[in-house]
Amino acid sequence: MKTDRQNGEARKFDANFKGPIHNRGCTDVLCCILFILFLFGYFAVGLLAWSQGDPRKVIYPTDSRGQFCGQAGTPMEKKPLLFYFNILKCASPLVLLELQCPTTQICVETCPKEHLTLLTAKLSLDRKKQDYYRSYCKEGTNFTKMSAPDILSQGLCPAMLIPSQAFTHRCLPALGTLKGVVVVGNETSLADNAGDQVNATQLLDAAKKSNLVVEARQVAMRIFEDYTVSWYWILLGLVIAMVVSFVFIVLLRFLAGVMIWVMIILVILVIGYGIFHCYWEFASLKGVAGADVTIKDLGLQTDFSIYLQIRQTWLAFMIILAIVEVVIILLLIFLRKRILIAIALIKEASRAVGHVMSSLFYPLLTFCLLAMVIAYWAVTAVFLSTSNEQVYKVFNISAGEFTRNSCVPESFSPNNFSAGTLDTECRFAFYGGETLYHKYLIVLQFYNLFLFFWCANFVTALGQVTLAGAFASYYWAFKKPEHIPAYPIFASLGRALRFHTGSLAFGSLILSLVQIVRVLLEYLDHKLKGAQNRCAKFILSCMKCCFWCLEKFIKFINRNAYIMIAIYGKSFCPSAKDAFFLLMRNVIRVAVLDKVTDFLLFLGKLLIVGIVGICSFFFFSGRIKAVEETAPSLNYYWVPILTLVVGSYLIAHGFFSVYAMCVDTLFLCFCEDLERNDGTAERPYLMSNNLLGILKKSNDTTKTVD
Repeated sequence: MKTDRQNGEARKFDANFKGPIHNRGCTDVLCCILFILFLFGYFAVGLLAWSQGDPRKVIYPTDSRGQFCGQAGTPMEKKPLLFYFNILKCASPLVLLELQCPTTQICVETCPKEHLTLLTAKLSLDRKKQDYYRSYCKEGTNFTKMSAPDILSQGLCPAMLIPSQAFTHRCLPALGTLKGVVVVGNETSLADNAGDQVNATQLLDAAKKSNLVVEARQVAMRIFEDYTVSWYWILLGLVIAMVVSFVFIVLLRFLAGVMIWVMIILVILVIGYGIFHCYWEFASLKGVAGADVTIKDLGLQTDFSIYLQIRQTWLAFMIILAIVEVVIILLLIFLRKRILIAIALIKEASRAVGHVMSSLFYPLLTFCLLAMVIAYWAVTAVFLSTSNEQVYKVFNISAGEFTRNSCVPESFSPNNFSAGTLDTECRFAFYGGETLYHKYLIVLQFYNLFLFFWCANFVTALGQVTLAGAFASYYWAFKKPEHIPAYPIFASLGRALRFHTGSLAFGSLILSLVQIVRVLLEYLDHKLKGAQNRCAKFILSCMKCCFWCLEKFIKFINRNAYIMIAIYGKSFCPSAKDAFFLLMRNVIRVAVLDKVTDFLLFLGKLLIVGIVGICSFFFFSGRIKAVEETAPSLNYYWVPILTLVVGSYLIAHGFFSVYAMCVDTLFLCFCEDLERNDGTAERPYLMSNNLLGILKKSNDTTKTVD
């Protein structure tokens, strides 16, 4: 047939085929060698980064000479805070956090607590006041003998001190409000040396984005407090989610059909209750003062419970849940016939998981390996980003900016750069370097990210091919469980590592290349956001969309290719081709049956998340009177609820991912079974009687498979 030529030839009957082939050889050896070489390079980059990096640059602030404030064993050990001579020049929070503020910075013991100008301190007869001001000047400054103009011209002391408070080891203005007016140290304005008034609002403008960070820190501290008093309840909730997921999987083993329909009904009821609750909250806020304020008018608030006190929030929740409810009901109506076949496939998957119970614990190995990969990448990235050296530049004091000239602080002479004036100084500018290592630092970061993608995808691929081999052994066993090999998970894992490391590395490499291109597109989009025109923005958006689709397609092909590798032991490309043509020959079943099964499994995860989420909502919000005193007192009760929702979804996903891989493997085996066999005594179908009945097929033999 024409279709056969386009989509490859159908599988032919082979009397010797009994499932995953044991006599196989190593595949994609070249890619295996390449992967090992890249891993050695990855370890070399890590060792190089660990020898050159200095995480203290992240922990400790750095003064204008590149010294770490508060570092033990240094002269700055007792000076943990960074003080800015002129905070008004630090308008951007990025400037503050990256230590690029164009003003002198020194390490101090404490932040200033009172307003004081240099001229006032010089004219004061109070020795303590002079010593106090001197503590915020550069070391070695002859405060008593030098005049105020000389001190300021040489940048030895700040022009004035303003009340400040420490935040992230930096002294920032102690801004506040008094009767709705911005104040600093209870003063609305401060006088400088020239007698000019510096309004507190100016200081607010200079540090306003830093205050956003302060507010974020306050929210973070409240969230941290909530975790400290509710962590054991969260842990208990995650254990309950794990138990519910496990019980759900066990019940699927024996009552798959009933459980699927119960699950569908419960999901509809849970979402329906969510709609009712949102409407009840929306109606109860009618006429309440301030409840009609819009979210746009409310703006960003650090106390998120405020949003639950306005009607528009509950209206938005109600609309979203109603849309989800309608979509699910419509899908169930139009796919009702395919749902019966999907349920039969899930029943078969339940039997497979029941015979290979160790598969439920395999995701723990995948999780541990992924945690190791993520930890290695994160540590290496931190060490690489902190492996730059201190770069000093000539700073023009009057212009308030760095020049292009580099300098050495110990041998710096202003005469060499400013025609004999004292208007320049050698100041720490940033971390960088001129060595070969520093020139290619961005390349090493790119290499670190690329190998992270490659290793993470390899670990995922190893899990998929291991589970696929185990479940394929179940399907092709004529008598179950007698013909199922002992320890199928370990046998499949051994075959994957011994023979197919290269194929797994090949598939992971293709996916990693697409992912790294997506990262580069996001990087370009970020860099060109301010300069690009509409045409460039459109092209970039199209490219991002295309590569997103390409990544999804490659993941789909890889997943099915790994199943064929686990069964036949071929290399990646032939396996991907065989899987693709097999799916194309059964394109209707793929488009409907396989996706319906995925949809039903997603409803299972949604049900578990919904049960845990609703129970945690009533518990932590104090809606249940019986446990109201038991529930912890929280700043934001949504913190443990959101944590439990995300955690329970990940736990449910871990259990159901085994089911999903089982279904995909059985689906490919099911398609091959239809091509290889015809139901005669010599070529009986190996699928269950339930599937045979739904497909209106039968085995003309007394040896049928239950």
